[in-house]
Parts: sequence; C-alpha cells; structure tokens
Amino acid sequence: MDVDELRGSSLYRRLSAEDRVRIAAVTTVRQYGKGDVIFREGDPSDVFYTVASGRVKIVKALPNGREVLLETFGTGDPFGAVAAYDGRPFPASAIAIEETSALLLPRHTFFSLLEHHPTLVRGLLSGLTQRLVELTARLGELSGGRVETRLARLILKLVEVNGRADSDGVFIPLALSRQELADMTGTTIESCIRVMSRWGKEEVVRTERNGFTVINRAALEDAAAA
Repeated sequence: MDVDELRGSSLYRRLSAEDRVRIAAVTTVRQYGKGDVIFREGDPSDVFYTVASGRVKIVKALPNGREVLLETFGTGDPFGAVAAYDGRPFPASAIAIEETSALLLPRHTFFSLLEHHPTLVRGLLSGLTQRLVELTARLGELSGGRVETRLARLILKLVEVNGRADSDGVFIPLALSRQELADMTGTTIESCIRVMSRWGKEEVVRTERNGFTVINRAALEDAAAA
C-alpha cells in the first residue's frame, strides 16, 4: 500500500518515515460498501483497522435485541485497536456507514515489528496518547450539562469530523436516528426528540433523509457553551 495513506492516521502520524515504510509493507487495503459489516461482536481481534476513507460506526447489541451506537470514526481513525492490543474478541461490531476503505494490519505481524524495531513503540505510544487525550476530552464534553448542551456538543463534533459545506450551511452525512443520538449523549429518546424538533422549527439543525444540515452554527455553539 502507499505509505502516504498512513500519514493521516492518529495511530501512525508520529512514526518516523522509516517506520511508516515498515508498517505500509505489511498493511493491506480493503473496500467495504455501505452497510457492510467489517467485524462482528465476538469476532477474534486478529487485525488492526484504520479508516483510510469513508466512515465507520461501532454498535453494541443489547440483550433485548436493540443496538446502541457507541461511536463513529472517519478518515485516519483507528478502530477496534484496544481489543486487538489486548487479544480479546471485539466487544462490539463495526459497520461501514458509507463506501469505506480500511487499512488492515495483522496483529501477529504488528507485534513482530514492535519486537524488532523499538522506535515503533515510541512513535505508537505517542500517537495513542494523543488519541486517548482526544477521546477523554470528548467523553467529558458529551457527559456533562443539560440535554441541549450535550446534543449541541455532539453535533458540533460531527460537523468537525464529518461536515461538508453546502448552500444552507454544513451538511452531516450521517443518518442517525433519534434513539442513536440519545444513546450517544446519554439521554432519553423523548428528550432528544423534543430538542431536535425545536431546533428544526428554529432553523438551527434540520433533519434530512440521509443526515443533518446545521443551519445556524452560532446558535449551536451558544447551546454548547451553556
């Protein structure tokens, strides 16, 4: 694979040029269509995955049969890495939200490289530390404050990661249900429906068939800061 594809990944960005070449030599690229399952909950974690392009969602099956959306990942993001490091089965499933290209690095090959090239360890630890800081900050942002505040912070984060400018504002091409939004912000579906409906009437965020359009970003930023 092309070594340049590793530069955009938070996991590999702090590696030296020589170490990126080593990783690229043993990494393959696989394509997934919208809705394709990349791995299922309970599958062996024998591969490290990174999104090269597209978007991936991580979902967890509940005993009642419902699925909870845990996280979404975009270009450059590693996913399923904790389970792969630990060698335990994947605790949730990964599904392509749209046409997606992923980088696949076999687990046993990865650890063999670490044993023979200590500089890889330092570079990867640096990248993982940065990733942990980002995730910890996001968890803090989405777990505190009123429901409206948490929803506003989530949508602004989705704008940052997935947003695409259009004539009405910024379009987020993620068709998330009200239940999924509620799950991602730790609230009830009723509260989520109430806030999203009001934002729709006030032309702050408009729900589309295949995503959301943020019409009034300033209003969202005010809500996020409340």
